[in-house]
Amino acid sequence: MDRTSPGPDMRSLQHPMFSRFWTTVSSIADRRGVAEFRRELVRGTAGRVVEVGAGNGLNFAHYPVSVTEVIAVEPNDSLRVHADRHARSAPVPVRVVAGQAEALPAADGSVDGVVLSQVLCSVPSPQRALREIRRVLRPGGTVHFLEHVRSARPLVGAFQQRIAPVWRRLCGGCELHRDAAVELERAGFALAATRRFGFSPGPLFWMTYVLGSATPDEG
Repeated sequence: MDRTSPGPDMRSLQHPMFSRFWTTVSSIADRRGVAEFRRELVRGTAGRVVEVGAGNGLNFAHYPVSVTEVIAVEPNDSLRVHADRHARSAPVPVRVVAGQAEALPAADGSVDGVVLSQVLCSVPSPQRALREIRRVLRPGGTVHFLEHVRSARPLVGAFQQRIAPVWRRLCGGCELHRDAAVELERAGFALAATRRFGFSPGPLFWMTYVLGSATPDEG
């Protein structure tokens, strides 16, 4: 089977204003240090990889030559244009396709790894997306993730909760209160080599991130 039942209507995932904003902000964040996190994110990937929510393709440059193919899935039409451009200069073969986390264009057990980069915060249903990710992973496959999460500092967390409705509307459905590591464990993944850290990806921004890998818990 190539995919599960269809996910959300792709038209609801376009967010043209956010895509323009993200193209600018992600480049600034890379210059401030996020590029190094991207390298760490994809380190150890090999074989056939699905990158879910590939955005404008800034991870592509960092894939190691052990990767034989990246299937870069992105629902946003505008971001795919940028991703296509970055794919052409990537050190590994990258195929950019229209799609979404809830209905990945890959057969059951057909990929060696899945990369999640600041995407679980904005998918409509993290658990549905993770079930789909588990479907396409081969036995022993690995999920590599870099996600922002709610701050453990009570005041900061409370502030994030307060601004969440406005943030969601301005940032393409992004939810500040989600915790990717918790969602992965709920979906039956075992975490490995996970670390949390604070970082300022842009002026006046301070975010908490979680970076690591996970494998399906077969127990």
